[in-house]
Amino acid sequence: TIIMKRIIQFFLRHIPRKYLQLFAQFATRVSSIFYLGNKVECPVCHKHYRKFLPYGYGNARENALCPNCLALERHRLMQLYLQDRTDFYTANPKVLHVAPEYCFLKRFEKLLGDNYITADLESPLAKVKMDVQDIPFPENTFDVIFCNHIMEHVGSDLKALQELYRVLKPGGWGIIQSPVNYNRKETYEDSTITTPEERMKHFGQYDHVREFGADYAQRLERGGFIVIEDDYVKKLPVEIIRRCALPANEIIYLVKK
Repeated sequence: TIIMKRIIQFFLRHIPRKYLQLFAQFATRVSSIFYLGNKVECPVCHKHYRKFLPYGYGNARENALCPNCLALERHRLMQLYLQDRTDFYTANPKVLHVAPEYCFLKRFEKLLGDNYITADLESPLAKVKMDVQDIPFPENTFDVIFCNHIMEHVGSDLKALQELYRVLKPGGWGIIQSPVNYNRKETYEDSTITTPEERMKHFGQYDHVREFGADYAQRLERGGFIVIEDDYVKKLPVEIIRRCALPANEIIYLVKK
């Protein structure tokens, strides 16, 4: 496990994010032979293991990364949420997925076809090269938007949120997740902090420009959205939380227009 942590941390620190998902799948699938078992199961790809791989830039989290589809704890939770609390898998919505996660990409494309639009400023996985602060689509285009773990990276989260609101149809909905430090009453940001070392120190990751606090929902509302803070995971049976290795305190931020 210690060796695997070091290998994963090496990849995270030395391979640019835009290429990481392209190559990580091969390394993790090879490593999966050391994790054979049936104690945990990924609800995204339905593979089961003795445990999941460790993952994280600093102190790697145990039991986090699915070796097969690269789903993390938050992705497994989102999958269950989409199945249980939304009509995503039956309504054939037109979807904008910003910075698409590898674990969802092919599955959503197969489900939705041309109704599934992926976009990112750098990722080679995305169909459209796009800055979320300047979205090249007309207003009221999409039924659903997904934009997870992006708002802590962009220069102006307000501009990004206003753009997402603009392209979402009336009655549409989305999920916009970010790391949140609930011990911090208000979001902390400082545009003078620019080096990777200082950003790691202040914001928890070398490419973050802010650390969201307990006011995260209010910041989403500034973009125009109606925001529902859903503690869905706390309503799940303990055995499912353990079996799927879910983040026990993650709040789903569901936004509506």
